[in-house]
Amino acid sequence: MHVCKANAITMHDEPAGLLHLYTRKDEHFSTATLLMGSGTTGKLVTEVKKQLDGAKETAEVAILDGSPGIGCPVIASLSGVDLAFMVAEPSLSGISDLKRVAQSAKQLKVPVAVMVNKYDTNEAICSDIETYCQKEGLPFVGKVPYDTEAVRAINEGKTLIEIDSKGSEAMKDTYYKTLQVLKEYKSL
Repeated sequence: MHVCKANAITMHDEPAGLLHLYTRKDEHFSTATLLMGSGTTGKLVTEVKKQLDGAKETAEVAILDGSPGIGCPVIASLSGVDLAFMVAEPSLSGISDLKRVAQSAKQLKVPVAVMVNKYDTNEAICSDIETYCQKEGLPFVGKVPYDTEAVRAINEGKTLIEIDSKGSEAMKDTYYKTLQVLKEYKSL
């Protein structure tokens, strides 16, 4: 039988990631970098949200960009939010993930609004997503086309609202519809 000497193993805290909070006037962006090998992504999302809590007091809307798919980070992202704005891709995995996350949101009593990104890459599945939303009573707030102008703008460091394109107009329309849905839920 082999036995380790006393104090052969020491315990110490090991960071799971690095938190970052960026502030410009009354705009705040909270994010984190997960360190390689860390498995505590849900806890890191919770810390990102805590960091944003102090900053969001001056903001009318705080947006949390959750990770794609389903799992601990998604559940942590959904916890305590006023509205889950889900961006679906028109693919089999996209609609599958949407259904699973929407079900999780329902269990957590979080209202959901849905949009489809790059809808014109598979209009049949986009239609399936719209049908699913209608059947489940989920507000469908928009669909944004694949837009090479948007890709070019992003590569140049611009945002979609800084350019004039089909994708930009669809995104603005989706934004205003989403704000309307959020206001309706918050007034209930």
